[in-house]
Amino acid sequence: MNKKRPKHLALHKIKLPLPGIVSILHRVSGLLLFLALPALLLILQYSLTSIETYTELMSVLSYPLAKLLLLGLLWAFLHHLCAGLRYLAIDFHLVRDLARARNSSRLVVAASLALTIFLGMKLW
Repeated sequence: MNKKRPKHLALHKIKLPLPGIVSILHRVSGLLLFLALPALLLILQYSLTSIETYTELMSVLSYPLAKLLLLGLLWAFLHHLCAGLRYLAIDFHLVRDLARARNSSRLVVAASLALTIFLGMKLW
């Protein structure tokens, strides 16, 4: 038996399908939301403590970098929500074949980006 397998796997040459990318982004967005949870709770605490801490928080959050970070967290939340709904539909056997799975992953990407743009424009 002559095994001629590659010794090193070239990850940059592997073409991952869109449902796989959506799955990885679902995990990444969940991790990002989990890691940002202490900062978000701190923001909530500062906003509710007093009017002085609220105005200080609003001045910090008025910087473009802070707004960009919050916009990234908004995308992470919306993508995680849309992908989670997709996985619920798959678990309930509403998405049965490969074509529907690919279309639902396209819908997740489009919906999360569209909702992020819409809500980002409202909140900016």
